[in-house]
Amino acid sequence: MFHLAKGLYASWNRKEQYSVLILGLDNAGKTTFLETLKKESALSSRPLDKIAPTVGQNVATLPLASHPGVLLKVWDVGGQEALRAMWSEYYAQCHGIVFVVDSTDRARMDECRETLTSVVTDDEAEGVPILMLANKQDRPDRMEIEDIKEIFNQIAAHLGARDSRVLPVSSLTGEGVLDAIEWLVVRLERNKANRPPQYK
Repeated sequence: MFHLAKGLYASWNRKEQYSVLILGLDNAGKTTFLETLKKESALSSRPLDKIAPTVGQNVATLPLASHPGVLLKVWDVGGQEALRAMWSEYYAQCHGIVFVVDSTDRARMDECRETLTSVVTDDEAEGVPILMLANKQDRPDRMEIEDIKEIFNQIAAHLGARDSRVLPVSSLTGEGVLDAIEWLVVRLERNKANRPPQYK
């Protein structure tokens, strides 16, 4: 009887886990975005003014207050040019991709678009929801969200029927971060039957 009760309890309390990649060029604010998510999830997080460039990866498993049955295993992967070649190793097992764009870095928008194009055209990433975040919207020198959407509309033909969106956020202030994750989780739940098993 105890084993039956224990099994039922475990079944009722089992959480669906999704693996999410946070990608983008170096200095886009990927790690700041992850640390803000950790803070919003009541997890221990680093001070945002002490974040250094990521060499390799940062990993966190996040519970979501708005989706009690869901856990996000988030992989923040370094964005330096030399590290981007390893991104593709994660695609086959991820359920969603968050691509962070520095809204103030006009000089690298073409590089950003080309990098995202290489992500969405990789066969291993086919069908994975793509959330593009126009980060640093708190900065006065930011590009407007409509201008950023215009740049990334050129990728639309490569996205096919998959879910994708461009949303404004400020990883530093937290503005828009929870709305962005809400959009993503709804798509992850919708697509779960079509994706491979998550990372263990």
